[in-house]
Amino acid sequence: MASAELTGAFDPPYRPRAIAIANRVGRLLSGVGVGGRPITLGGMLSQARHKTGLRDFGDEAFLEPLEVLIDSINREAALNPVGHMIIRSRIVGVLANKLVAEDTIKRHPEILDIPVEAPVVVAGLARTGTTMLHRLIARDPAIRSLASWEAINPAPQKRKPWQRKDPRFAQAAAAARGLRYMSPGFFAIHPAEASAPEEEVILLEQSFLTTTPEAMMNVPTYSTWLERQDHVPAYEALKRMMQYLQWQRPGIGKPVRWVLKTPHHQEYFDPLLEVFPGATIVHTHRDPLKTSPSLFSMLTHLQLIFSDEVDPHRVARHWLYRIENMASRAMATRERVGDRGFVDVSYYDLVADPMPEIARIYDAAGLTLTPEAKDAMEASRKVDKQHKYGRHRYSLADFGMSEDDIESRMARYRIRFDVPYE
Repeated sequence: MASAELTGAFDPPYRPRAIAIANRVGRLLSGVGVGGRPITLGGMLSQARHKTGLRDFGDEAFLEPLEVLIDSINREAALNPVGHMIIRSRIVGVLANKLVAEDTIKRHPEILDIPVEAPVVVAGLARTGTTMLHRLIARDPAIRSLASWEAINPAPQKRKPWQRKDPRFAQAAAAARGLRYMSPGFFAIHPAEASAPEEEVILLEQSFLTTTPEAMMNVPTYSTWLERQDHVPAYEALKRMMQYLQWQRPGIGKPVRWVLKTPHHQEYFDPLLEVFPGATIVHTHRDPLKTSPSLFSMLTHLQLIFSDEVDPHRVARHWLYRIENMASRAMATRERVGDRGFVDVSYYDLVADPMPEIARIYDAAGLTLTPEAKDAMEASRKVDKQHKYGRHRYSLADFGMSEDDIESRMARYRIRFDVPYE
């Protein structure tokens, strides 16, 4: 598909013909204006058990957050029929992966003895160069990253005799094609390529303690509840999944070092450091007046896939609060630890020449930046160029906001990290 331009044009939402027809038929069959029958906790658990033939989920602490999420979806998300089908399928998929992983770990308890060495964690506000930096570091043959095909389905399926590749790769490629079909310009913001490194925020869904649902749909009750929870169990579940994936695909380096990346971590640096005490956290920074409307646009387009009732102003208000909270909590953690273990990286230095910034990160993490790793990173820069999938155009005016609305909430962050105006 040719590259596209993604703009702030949200009304009417883009709908491919087949999706529009599916939504109309779905509404007729359900007899209601939204997706259909309410999702139920019992129904999701039963479907996952039927799909896998397994019953034991292990630790059932995930049941409460999943129940809160399902209630919020049913009452607040206003999913269209296609969105309803996708969200149901995603929940069942996560639960099925939990069942398979739990079964495998019971049969191979040595998985939980696999050491997870101090990871390099790329975590800045969205749109601050985190994807570029993450993908560059992941090019190092000695570094373990989470591939998109693993993130979507961390529990492997049995390979058919004729399948040369892991079938999860084909599933991830199909998911990427589906996303491009439903929102052609989305890759201009966040390319979701099957073979590329992906955010481990998807693995945090194993605990159902993650901001992923509120990125995809309007679930304010779940979002408010989530903010008050202890997230140590979520990071313990993440570590468990990293051990499980490391057991499947160990990597070259001994011991294995991971590179992780997601803006989600900024709200939860404290539990992250409790579970991964030796982590090196790479904190990226860019002018919030540029990053904020870009994020608002990305999430509005994403939510429009699943619902016909998406208010861009509502999305922006919610995520401006979330951005401010991320910055505030991140600064509180850094104050507590005296910045120990953190490496600040300016987006502008990163774009000008990423290699000196990567050298600083490796030095802080006690890693060796080998000639082989440098060559791999340099080669990837020629392929993974900015605007590879088109340009993303946006404006604060699309969201009923002014620069003062952003600046008043992010001034302390700008001063703390000496972030320039772009």
